[in-house]
Amino acid sequence: MTAVQSAGSRLRAYIEFVVAVFYFFLARSLAHHAAQGLVQDDWNPLIEQAMLAFLLIVGYAAMGFWLDRQAHPIGAQGFPSRDGLATEVGMGLATGWGLAVVCVLPMVVIGGISIVLAGDIGSWGWLAADAAFFALAALVEEVAFRGYGFQRFERALGPIGASIGFAAYYGLIQSMIPGSGRASFAVAIAVGLVLSTAYLRTRALWLSWGLNFGWKASRALLFGLAVNGDSTHSHVIQGDPMGPFRLTGSAFGLDGSWPAFIVMLCAIPVIFRITRNLDYKYNAPILKPAGIPVDLDAAARAQHEAAMGASEPAPPSLVQIVAPPAVPPPPTRSTANPSSSEPTSSN
Repeated sequence: MTAVQSAGSRLRAYIEFVVAVFYFFLARSLAHHAAQGLVQDDWNPLIEQAMLAFLLIVGYAAMGFWLDRQAHPIGAQGFPSRDGLATEVGMGLATGWGLAVVCVLPMVVIGGISIVLAGDIGSWGWLAADAAFFALAALVEEVAFRGYGFQRFERALGPIGASIGFAAYYGLIQSMIPGSGRASFAVAIAVGLVLSTAYLRTRALWLSWGLNFGWKASRALLFGLAVNGDSTHSHVIQGDPMGPFRLTGSAFGLDGSWPAFIVMLCAIPVIFRITRNLDYKYNAPILKPAGIPVDLDAAARAQHEAAMGASEPAPPSLVQIVAPPAVPPPPTRSTANPSSSEPTSSN
């Protein structure tokens, strides 16, 4: 019965994963068409990402509440309110920024980056909007590829199978971008493995969201490089990498360079290192009472008697209280006793 129920629950989880994937494409289409009808072209990408994030979070929360009876569906899909939340996001931001710097350094040493800094105030006014765009884009990716659908797929195939499967799924989605190639497909798979590891080690999307945001925003806002072939979200700094295509990714950005693929593979043990305390805290098994109550003392006593033989307990030793010996009273002198009179002398 246990094997049948387990197989049934895995099949149910796989069906829910398929529904989640279908809903992602539906929500993306709805957000795209709704944003085009609401705002002008300059604000269209930001509004589209905001609407898509809202549709995904609310839609997956409804699935978790209706299909899986989750009491807190938003927290269950990767956004729990817990102590150290800001620290996890900051740790992810620092890690994503560090990965971007490690990938940029070879470009600077070998070829260089031609950077143009905008001088008009209008371009600087877009800096906050560009940062919000990358924050929302990273949020959308985390909800879509590490949220409810990933959790259902993990329930069906386990954490390793879910990580590999969603990394390949993310690579296929990224390969649809114009200008992508084999290097960009490999980098997308490596990035998917890194972010899935961050989620599995912390059981939340805070760290992976910060890492994804730091990886994207650092390249665009600090170095002016294209992100997935798009350089329109960096109004302040425009960077033109100079060097071999395999090293720089050229107009596609570091997402299409082989050094980024190597760096992302090396980042997996780094994620294991920085999340060792979080993994111990949030992945420790929860012991739940079940089964039949067992008297452990009686079971241990029976096992001992089976090995050593039954033995009667020794009777307790008796303590005898003896009365102290009687002490005779001291002799007293009496004048009325004739025998005790002194002898008299005779004439």
